[in-house]
Amino acid sequence: MPRIRKGATRHRGKKRILKAVKGYRGPRGRLYRLAKEANIRAAVNARVDRKRRKRDFRGLWIIRLSAACRQRGIRYSEFINECKKANIGLNRKMLSEIAAADPNCFDAVIEAAGLQKS
Repeated sequence: MPRIRKGATRHRGKKRILKAVKGYRGPRGRLYRLAKEANIRAAVNARVDRKRRKRDFRGLWIIRLSAACRQRGIRYSEFINECKKANIGLNRKMLSEIAAADPNCFDAVIEAAGLQKS
């Protein structure tokens, strides 16, 4: 069985890692061992932040809806509860977009939910 030498493969792998961490500060962008750790940590944080982004946007939509409801003298929780009872199938993202872009349409949604605007 011939002896296997990993020179070219190992060099390609190191090059791939160092290219991925290009622009990182200090030795994490230059030294292979530290670059490898930084690359793994970056991948973990990227996954965590993809989940966090969904959380952050939902919070933003709720804040926008709450503000729109407060302008009309309604509490956010009451509005969402009445929307569910009235089988209004719009999610918070769509409701917040309607509230921001077309206030008259949002008033119609409030009426359809059975809430009186004041």
